[in-house]
Amino acid sequence: MSLKFGTSGLRGLSVDLTGRPSAIYAVAFGRHMLETGAAAPGGRILIGRDFRPSSPDIAATAAAALEKIGFRPVDCGTVPTPALAFRAMAEGVPCLMVTGSHIPADRNGIKFYRPDGEIDKRDEEAITRLAALAEADDPVTVSRPRAFPDETEATRLAFLERNRGLLRPDSLSGFRIGIYQHSTVARDMFADLLQECGAEIVPLGRSDHFIPVDTEAVSPETLGLLTEWARANRLAAIVSADGDGDRPLVADETGTPLRGDLLGLITARFLKARVVVTPVTSNSGIEAAGDFATLRTRVGSPYVIAGMAEALGAGETSVMGFEANGGLLTASPFTLDGVTLSALPTRDCFLPTIAVLSEAVRTQQTLSGLAAAYRLPFAHADRVESFPLETSARLMANLRSGPAHLAAFLAPIGTVASVSDIDGLRVTLSNGSIIHFRPSGNAPEMRCYVEAEDEEAAKTLLAQGLRLIRDFGQTHG
Repeated sequence: MSLKFGTSGLRGLSVDLTGRPSAIYAVAFGRHMLETGAAAPGGRILIGRDFRPSSPDIAATAAAALEKIGFRPVDCGTVPTPALAFRAMAEGVPCLMVTGSHIPADRNGIKFYRPDGEIDKRDEEAITRLAALAEADDPVTVSRPRAFPDETEATRLAFLERNRGLLRPDSLSGFRIGIYQHSTVARDMFADLLQECGAEIVPLGRSDHFIPVDTEAVSPETLGLLTEWARANRLAAIVSADGDGDRPLVADETGTPLRGDLLGLITARFLKARVVVTPVTSNSGIEAAGDFATLRTRVGSPYVIAGMAEALGAGETSVMGFEANGGLLTASPFTLDGVTLSALPTRDCFLPTIAVLSEAVRTQQTLSGLAAAYRLPFAHADRVESFPLETSARLMANLRSGPAHLAAFLAPIGTVASVSDIDGLRVTLSNGSIIHFRPSGNAPEMRCYVEAEDEEAAKTLLAQGLRLIRDFGQTHG
């Protein structure tokens, strides 16, 4: 099977996941839960999905396969991944979410959760091993899907209740907020929550077909929509999320998106966090911008979760993490104005959105003013799509083969001052700018991240970096 675990969950082409492969991986996950004692025979297992055309079939097949090995599947419908995980953790049962997140509709995936939260790399290895055994020796078959108990509304209401306490009923009165609904499963829950807090909601761009929205590398087409919507509707903000609602997209009053790592930083200060765990791709100015300790990791929620667990194991409290894409995780409870927010160690788009809107209200600033006040280095990111994994591997091997090769590759841009190899290659140039090359962990894409002294310099550096990637691909693809 041409499926593999990436930075967050199992991913692959929809045609490669539909049918028997989804049954095999569901059975492998279920057996792993039973072998480790994380689930008991006959126990419940919650299943959610996004709006991709292939997701209902994959979810139904997985449910039927899990029933055959003794589980009681529960259909939680099209709900955000953090809502599904929150419900499963509260109940103490495993769950799985059928989603490809932000990648195109011809691809899909499954995210797996133990009763205590997202699986880790050791779990991934065990599931991969059990799936290989099932594929080779086990007559796992695709059963005729049937209806399972539907608890969509209960899952949705439980997550809404978690977030209600963070905003007063009238706290957003006078705010005119656009919701870019596209095909995210978070769209209706955003509207419910923000309306309850007094905001005037403007629905935007709702779609009946799946639209891949990457919150870390917002497309020029999406940027154009956001800018026009903000102007035409006189909006204070536009909020949205990726397909499964675990990564936020928050744009200011001009339609300009706030970077995901800035959303994480604002949330860290909102929660008064003591320890923040974030990947190396997050802005280099974070350490100096808050009163907290910072731990850097590789890219991917499993690495952030492992870093948070390390901090908790060292006796730290008020521990949270976030990624450059804005997905925010809490490893410990936080109390704000008498409201206790339980730990949710999986990516969540709602908490950072609430935090940013709350801070704008508290400081009486526009979102652009709030962002500017942090004075972070200017940063941008984008990706080259349809960049074969083999070509990505050749590019990274060339860059790592020695200082001379790296210097020659970057000669059109600048001179290498230092290099970090935590995840991909993050190069500091002699003028203080940063350029970071990293293959995607779950799609045929090559990503580029940059930081520079001003906005135009960052945009120019990003364009140069993407051009170098494309030129290599044309020569060595």
